[in-house]
Formats: sequence, structure tokens, C-alpha cells
Amino acid sequence: MIGEILRNKRESKNLLLREAASALAIDQALLSKIERNERKATRDQVILFAKFYGLQESELISEWLSDKIIDNLCEDPNSEKALERALKKIRDSKDGN
Repeated sequence: MIGEILRNKRESKNLLLREAASALAIDQALLSKIERNERKATRDQVILFAKFYGLQESELISEWLSDKIIDNLCEDPNSEKALERALKKIRDSKDGN
């Protein structure tokens, strides 16, 4: 999940939570909750995290989106079938169908 990625990157840079929060201009409590996956980051925050930590923006956004999908579908017994259909719709829309 994205929170672990962010926490691991912050720790690998030897940054305290308060230092990262200050540099990112976000509340320390909010960053803590995001790192613990108790609060979801916004897309704009994900982009900010990617730039700040030197992460690939597209990869971090993909991780963020996958977390959102899991949150919405994880408990539903039809989730795999729904994901297959959604993937087909995405591919079809890219092909112009």
C-alpha cells in the first residue's frame, strides 16, 4: 500500500515525520495517517510525494489507484469479475470502441 512506500522512502532519506511534513507543507498528523494507511492521500498529494521523494509519478499514482480499487471492491464476492469487465472497458475505450 502507498503508505508503506511513503514511510519507507522517508525513512531511507533519514527524515523525521515532522521534517517531511514541513517540507511538503502538510500537517504532520495527516502525513502520519497517510503513512499508516488510515487516511487516503489526494491525487495532488501523491504527485507532491513523488516529486519530493524522487519517485516515479506514474508508478506512485498506479499504486494509489490500486489502493482505491481495493478499498472499494475487496469485500465484494464479485470483485474479480468486475475488475475483469472494467479492464475490458478500459481497453475498449482506448481502442475507440
